Amino acid sequence: MDKLKLGIDDAAGATVVEGTAMDCRRLIQVILAGGSGTRLWPVSREHFPKQLIGVVGDESLLQATVTRMKGFPAGWEVAADPVIVCGEDHRFATAEQVRSIGVTARIVVEPARRDTAPALTLAALAACADGEDAILVAMPADHAIADLAALHSAIDIAARHAQAGEIATLGIPPTRPDTGFGYIRLGAPLDHGAHMIERFVEKPAAELAGQYVASGNYWWNSGIFIVRASVWLAALEQLQPEMHAACAASFKQATRSDEYFRPNASAFATSPSDSIDYAVMEHLGKPGSPFKGVVVPLEAGWSDLGSWDAVCDAMEKDEDGNVGSGRVLFEGATASYARSEGGRLVACVGTNNLIVVETDDAVLVADRSRVQDIKGLVSRIKLAKSPEADMHRKVRRPWGFYDSIDNGPRFQVKRIVVNPGARLSLQMHHHRAEHWVVVSGTALVTRGEEEILLSENESVYIPLGVKHRLENPGRVPLEIIEVQSGTYLGEDDIVRFDDKYGRS
Repeated sequence: MDKLKLGIDDAAGATVVEGTAMDCRRLIQVILAGGSGTRLWPVSREHFPKQLIGVVGDESLLQATVTRMKGFPAGWEVAADPVIVCGEDHRFATAEQVRSIGVTARIVVEPARRDTAPALTLAALAACADGEDAILVAMPADHAIADLAALHSAIDIAARHAQAGEIATLGIPPTRPDTGFGYIRLGAPLDHGAHMIERFVEKPAAELAGQYVASGNYWWNSGIFIVRASVWLAALEQLQPEMHAACAASFKQATRSDEYFRPNASAFATSPSDSIDYAVMEHLGKPGSPFKGVVVPLEAGWSDLGSWDAVCDAMEKDEDGNVGSGRVLFEGATASYARSEGGRLVACVGTNNLIVVETDDAVLVADRSRVQDIKGLVSRIKLAKSPEADMHRKVRRPWGFYDSIDNGPRFQVKRIVVNPGARLSLQMHHHRAEHWVVVSGTALVTRGEEEILLSENESVYIPLGVKHRLENPGRVPLEIIEVQSGTYLGEDDIVRFDDKYGRS
């Protein structure tokens, strides 16, 4: 690749900045989808976080974010294929969800979590890879925005500042003191209600948050940033040269497939971990800095959905202030949120100011004033090595999903659903044997040197240590019941010999 396509100088790693300040009318949506969302446990888990879940509606937060730039004002060219930066564990679900709503995306797979600044840097390098210097509209994948017209208007203003080489963000005029948000101190006023950024302030204590709101000089930090790709890379190179070098090297050594762009893991691992705010934004406007920061007001029903209390606030309530999702009944309850995720009836009688969330394998009951403590609770669950911190009972895989429906000493029973045309890896186990019974659909089974075609109500036995594979050659989902037996039944007892999804 030449210098322009890479966006970096091959010899020195310096950022290439070409073109004039006001000639860019192209916007590329960048979706930062690497979060874990622990405060929305037990629905949000490490391996299936909140951006992949329909928290406030039928579509997932990721899907809602992907379509957020549709209908953008005329005069701008919005790239049809957004750039999505996500983690290795979430790449299959991310691709599937985007594909299901008819969108083609460029998915950049982070080799490791390094926070939002390296993630945006990878997206900026990807945006420059085709020889263009577009304006990036970077937004988290796990927020809710009610008024898209107001969002578009704010981005339109911010993009004009980005054209001129400034780094813009959207700020939320606060409605209350809140210790869960970062704040932006407003500088000199500009047109259209915008301000220069004086400084960023991390999440304050309650008394200080009250002072910020009372002063009228602070807005909440939305986490939405608008900046030209070359400007971001130049700012990062000056302010965080080690991070810039690591991301550039990782990008140059990346591998590509039909759906994924995969930066080099070892190079990326050398990058410091830092947020956009800390790495760049808090340095803007300081003496000697050539980069300017601008904050544009956003009043569009924004919520970061950072807690169950925030989810409750974002949803329509009954006359008693309650919110129910799924099979939920309220009797004499007030200001309560209840969610039935696993299908069981959740009944709240006489509750006040409570959060109740039910899943297949966990139930959360919390006072709404204490929802920020859920993050600490999840840390304790992880320390105890309990699976409920990381995975649901129903585990999604690139070929479909499995649901662990029963287990005991030396046995486990799973319901496995394989999508049409999908297949599991060719694998074997050291410690367990398996018995498969077809419930519906058609199964093509590889067992050693055999290939066996099974229909409904037929079964096959897979002895311990034998190579095997399950495949769905049909046009409808394949559903089987798997009975495992052996001395160890953990998911890490898998030796893969071949896998179409690139898993090791």
